[in-house]
Amino acid sequence: MVTLTDFPLQAYLNRIGLKGGVSQTPKGLDTLHRAQTCTIPFENFDVLLGRKIDIRAHALIEKLLGQKRGGYCFELNGLFFLALTAMGFDARFVLARVHVSDAASPRAHVAIIVQIDGAAWLADVGFGGNGLRAPMPFALDTPADQDGVQFRLVEAPPFGVMLQTFEAGEWSNNYSFDLEHVGEADLEMGNHFASTHPESIFTKARIANILNSSGRVSLMNFSLSHVTGEKRESETLSDDPSYMDAVKSNFGIALDADYDALPGVLEPPSLDLS
Repeated sequence: MVTLTDFPLQAYLNRIGLKGGVSQTPKGLDTLHRAQTCTIPFENFDVLLGRKIDIRAHALIEKLLGQKRGGYCFELNGLFFLALTAMGFDARFVLARVHVSDAASPRAHVAIIVQIDGAAWLADVGFGGNGLRAPMPFALDTPADQDGVQFRLVEAPPFGVMLQTFEAGEWSNNYSFDLEHVGEADLEMGNHFASTHPESIFTKARIANILNSSGRVSLMNFSLSHVTGEKRESETLSDDPSYMDAVKSNFGIALDADYDALPGVLEPPSLDLS
C-alpha cells in the first residue's frame, strides 16, 4: 500500500522546499517534519467531491507531489512514511483513536513511530488543527514545547498512550494509540471509515489547515482563521466561487472542480479541527 522501491525523493524535497537530503538524526527528522507541515496542506476536498481516497504509493505521489494537492492523515503520513523509508529512517505506523469530542473515534487516524539510535519519536504530519509541528520523543509524562505549544504523552488505559495538548490552562486529549502491528488492511479500513462514513468529520465539513513559522491558517467550512500564538483573526468566506480563490491563496489548493460541485455543510461538526 505505502511501499515503493523507487520513491521520487528529489521531487518530494522540491515539494517541501528543501534543497537536499537530511541526516538520519533527530535534527534531520525535525527538519523534514516541519518542512512538510508548512508546505503540504491538510485538506479533505476530494472526500467532499465524492472521490475515492487512494492511499497506494503511486496515488499519493501523483496527488500530493504531481498535482500539488494536500490530504488528510492517511495521505499525508503515508507520503511522509515513504519519504522517511527512502531516506533510510526506521519508521512504522500506529493507528489512533481521536478523543477531541465526547466519545473516542474508531482507529481512523494514523501516525508514525520513528526509531533513531535506540530512541523512539512520535511523528505526525497529518492531524490538522493544532497538531504536532515537529516530532516529539516517545517519553511518558515529559512535556515537549513546540513553538510555544505544549504536548505530552500519558498512559490512558484501556486505549494505550494519549497525546495531549496544553490549552486554556489545562491538558486536553488529542488521540490515543498503542504499538500493535499495523498492516495494509488496517490502514485501508481506517481510511475507508474516514473518507466514507456518514459520522466521519471529513464527510461533514470543509476542512483545511497549514502551519507556518508563526502559527497556522485553518479553514472550517466558511470560517477562515489566521492563528499566531494566542491571537486569532477570523473571517467568513462567501458561499460562491470566490471561496475557491480563498482556498487557493491561503492553502495553495487548486481544485479541478467547479464550486457548485462542492456540497454544502451537512450539519455543524462536533469535531472542530480549526
